[in-house]
Amino acid sequence: MITGELRNKIDGIWDIFWSSGMTNPLTVIEQITYLMFIKILDDNELRKEANAAAFDMPVVDPIFDKDHQNCRWSNFRHYDADAMFSNMTEKVFPFIKNDLNAGKDTAFARYMKDALFLVPTARVLVKVVDALDSLDLNNKDIMGDVYEYLLSQIAQSGTNGQFRTPRHIIKMMVELMKPTLEDTICDPAMGSAGFICAAAQYISEHYAKELMQKAAKQHYTTTMFTGFDTDQTMLRIGAMNMMLHGVEAPNITWMDSLSEDNTHREEYSLIMANPPFTGSLDKETISKDLLAIAPTKKTELLFLALFLKALKVGGRCASIVPDGVLFGSSKAHKALRQELVEFNRLEAVISMPSGVFKPYAGVSTAILIFTKTSHGGTDKVWFYDMKADGFSLDDKRSPIDANDIPDIIARFHDLAAEEGRERTEQSFFVPKQEIVDNDYDLSINKYKKTDYVAVEYPPTSEILDELDRLNAQIEEETKALRKLLGE
Repeated sequence: MITGELRNKIDGIWDIFWSSGMTNPLTVIEQITYLMFIKILDDNELRKEANAAAFDMPVVDPIFDKDHQNCRWSNFRHYDADAMFSNMTEKVFPFIKNDLNAGKDTAFARYMKDALFLVPTARVLVKVVDALDSLDLNNKDIMGDVYEYLLSQIAQSGTNGQFRTPRHIIKMMVELMKPTLEDTICDPAMGSAGFICAAAQYISEHYAKELMQKAAKQHYTTTMFTGFDTDQTMLRIGAMNMMLHGVEAPNITWMDSLSEDNTHREEYSLIMANPPFTGSLDKETISKDLLAIAPTKKTELLFLALFLKALKVGGRCASIVPDGVLFGSSKAHKALRQELVEFNRLEAVISMPSGVFKPYAGVSTAILIFTKTSHGGTDKVWFYDMKADGFSLDDKRSPIDANDIPDIIARFHDLAAEEGRERTEQSFFVPKQEIVDNDYDLSINKYKKTDYVAVEYPPTSEILDELDRLNAQIEEETKALRKLLGE
């Protein structure tokens, strides 16, 4: 979440584009993303040069050769307006579009082919470059906050139905799942690649030494991460996002994940996702093996069925779902929940407050965590009632002290200590049989108990005496007021 001066700077960049006549929010964010990407490329190069100079060594694999020095942000930002604009259109943008990954079959190379530089004038470019120059985009937290805020503008405008997952919720889910270098990680509804980027960052921070080994680095940069989406712009943004996280060739692909075209089955060891919640599909286009699990057109159920099919046996999943998935009474809802409980291992249901997705959605949601076993394994399910996520639950989403996220992570990774907790507490176990007896209902309110404190009221006679006293006082004070007014 961004506030104060940083938010004002981003709003200022947004206003520069809008005042120039560029009013499609998706186009605006795409152009800002290109410029952020160009700046971060040069910032990374400057850091490599400084490190090399400190050890009196040449720079290994420089991004900019001697023929592309005019493509560096630190150089062209000092040009006058017309020179900067012509350099950007004739040199810099063609460089990131065509030359940066020339000859490589990477997601970045594929999706940049159709990219267009649409900043309308030299004046607008100079203003945006000056504004971005003041941001510390090397700080991953700041860059993530900026990105989340920009993408929230798409959601608020209703463009393309983009539904943002707050970055701190993504980070929580990644920390719950603890991805490793052994994983193959997928988000079949990736959007801007938030989940797989957060997973990449987690791995780079926790396995820095191991990533120095050639095989591990090769897996990390090529085969570890997969993402599917049906929006070319989001694929482009996602590919840039991954490249900035050091993942040069992720398997980011245009794909209708629920269709027969998606033949990826039993391939992944970890799926983290926030699939679309609304809308229904033409049943003719839906993969038949998904309908066998959940006979429905509802996307939120079909994606869960897809996760079960796409995971290897032993693979894990953390998915955000709307509350309706937990207690819906349709045949498909019940079938899907039964599949999770009876034929796989459902581990946790984390109920989140409805304000988590504000200001652009007020839907109540939960996180389901399960392991694909194909032969059962659910013994008991851990429930957690999240009441606060570190931000106010209104449209402002201002930072607050109350935050259950650290407690959720700590408790999930020490479930043995959760044994014996009462149903009146924020987290507790529910035995599988009780869930079965309740028609596989997974809503926390079905199992949570509330402590009722008896309240003693005074006798009716005392209440009536008090009313008489108050009425007499009102009458006396009314008479005094009339006397003062001369009535």
